[in-house]
Amino acid sequence: MRSSISTGANGVQLLRLTTLVGLGIMLAACETTSLNGEVATIEREQASDENISSLTQVIRANPNDANAYNVRGSAYGRGGRYREALADFTRALQINPRFYEAYANRALIYRFLGDQGAAAADYNASLRLNAQYDKAYIGRGELYRRAGRSNEAFNDFQRAIRLDTTDPRAYHRRGLIYQERGQHDFAIDDFSTAISLQPEAPEPYRGRAVSYIAQQKLDNAFDDINYALRIDDRTAEGWAIQALILEERGENAQAARAYRKALQLDADYDAARRGLARVGGA
Repeated sequence: MRSSISTGANGVQLLRLTTLVGLGIMLAACETTSLNGEVATIEREQASDENISSLTQVIRANPNDANAYNVRGSAYGRGGRYREALADFTRALQINPRFYEAYANRALIYRFLGDQGAAAADYNASLRLNAQYDKAYIGRGELYRRAGRSNEAFNDFQRAIRLDTTDPRAYHRRGLIYQERGQHDFAIDDFSTAISLQPEAPEPYRGRAVSYIAQQKLDNAFDDINYALRIDDRTAEGWAIQALILEERGENAQAARAYRKALQLDADYDAARRGLARVGGA
């Protein structure tokens, strides 16, 4: 990720820029590591064992109801029961081969099981059946983004946005690509849109904070990261971003505490370890 921070010949500033790059890379890699928000047609509470049992009764009464399998598969996915989810989405597609939502849902399960080729094939199948399905573009875009194919990812997020999607993930993830390209004004606009669509999601606040740091808008960055930490204080990236802001302000003792918190949550977080060394906390 390129930054607008001027490094000149100052070695300390160069190290801080390296930390910002590391934070950006970690942020991009770690965002959205669960199925929450990604499987269509399901609410979070529907992942409960009680609800899955109810859905099983529906399927027993209607064994050829493709939608029932799709809904139970989504519930299994929410609960981390990926193999059972895969079986249900596959059964839904056997019953209804034109069920484009089930293709996109199964693609996500394949992605989490590590079968990226099968995931891509299912996203493509979903879009062949419905070229206006925004969630399939977003899912395929995320597949591309995580594979380092950022131009293809950007194009898919762009397509979803041009379809007037109200899914905040399209804006958040396009923002991450803008951020990687050093286009922080565009990134901030996208993170802000994602926040307006889902104000209680911490990820866009973290993303926007990183871009604000790159622009040296430290007060804005501090407000964003503190709000993100109020929502979710169990993510190492959040504490490391707060620490970098405090370090930029010269508040080294407070920065050291935040870097230590990041390392408590992720002992392998090199950007936090380097930051802690810089502020004299190692």
